[in-house]
Amino acid sequence: MLTAPRRAIAETVSGLPRAFWWLWTSTLINRLGGFVVTYLALYLTVQRGFSASYAGLVAALYGLGGTVGALVGGVLSDRIGRRSTMLTAQLGAAATTAVLGLVTHPVAIAAAACAVGVTSNASRPAVQAVMADVVPDRDRVRAFSLNYWAINIGFGVSAAVAGVIAAHGYLLLFLGDAATTLLCALVVFTRIPETRPAAAVAAKDKPAGERPAGLSRVLRDGRFMAVVGLTFLLGTVTQQGSNTLAVAMGRSGLTSAEYGLVIGVNGLLIVVLQIPLTRLMQGRDRGTLLLVASVLLGGGFGLTFFATAPWFYALTVVVWTLGEIAHAPTSMSVVAELSPVEARGRYQGMYSLAWSAATFAGPLAGGVALDRWGAAMWPACAVIGVVVGVGYRVLLRGRRAAVREGAVAAAQVSPGAATGDAAPR
Repeated sequence: MLTAPRRAIAETVSGLPRAFWWLWTSTLINRLGGFVVTYLALYLTVQRGFSASYAGLVAALYGLGGTVGALVGGVLSDRIGRRSTMLTAQLGAAATTAVLGLVTHPVAIAAAACAVGVTSNASRPAVQAVMADVVPDRDRVRAFSLNYWAINIGFGVSAAVAGVIAAHGYLLLFLGDAATTLLCALVVFTRIPETRPAAAVAAKDKPAGERPAGLSRVLRDGRFMAVVGLTFLLGTVTQQGSNTLAVAMGRSGLTSAEYGLVIGVNGLLIVVLQIPLTRLMQGRDRGTLLLVASVLLGGGFGLTFFATAPWFYALTVVVWTLGEIAHAPTSMSVVAELSPVEARGRYQGMYSLAWSAATFAGPLAGGVALDRWGAAMWPACAVIGVVVGVGYRVLLRGRRAAVREGAVAAAQVSPGAATGDAAPR
């Protein structure tokens, strides 16, 4: 007889298609070897002796490359297929990561970092499109939650392991990252089928004048672009956890070690709570979930205004982490629901663009706000969270009935696409 925790895990992971679990495995492998981005700034400043300003420039170019990669990957996943896009991007990421570890000239390093940003982010829309293709609507929040769980497990382990590897030489970090990316590509090549729905293939084969427009179609979708805009705003708030929060704690007289312990609560809670909270979210209204998640995210950062001691900072992290756990899988599921099957990759690409842009804009906006407003910037985060949450709720009101009707229509167009049972090609 299963105990309650084991039964909860069994119910959370059961019933998902085999293709999803191979994709989940490839994601975990990729994140377990994600050494380079975490330690890139240390590599440039400590190992290579470059300035902090140059390290910031390289990080910005990596983010710029990620923005381009998200859009390109989204378009390609619709035009050439999800599997082909993932393989191309992952092979490119392995190659560019190895090159980044070998080049020494500042211009070459900057160019290689931008190329790594392009290739490593180009596969994300395709990954999310595959999950939307193979997982039925009723299970998507659960599937995206499990994938997000894998990402955070992999990140936590890789961050710890990378420190040990770096002690024996930074080049090993780059080569190890490249090797795990190749292993990820091997899993995709051998185990993950092409899942692009029949409607997308039919649209591609139409005469040029009858094909759906490229990204312009996404840009004309007012409701979806509003969701993207809200996601960008909330993304700028979440970025404060890895940038501005450290500066604020330092100004309060706390040490970097104390910051490390406080921010470590984030990863620990995601690993521990993602599965049980996923069960609570299953079947709930998407708009309501995003409202609650946004308020928790913004409110958690808003509480930082009152924090002076490490335990209070840790409490704020607990609050906004709960919002993060709810927001990430729910928002990805909403994107899948709002996306027409023949343009799903492009929609996922635009959604990924919102996060890439927030990664670039969030730290900059947070630094300026902290310098100009001081601690008053934290209540502004809470206001943004409330505004974004209400916006989500208004945009997604009554969406559930429409989704069910759309799911029936999609199943009639491409009955095999939702099951994930197609054989690899």
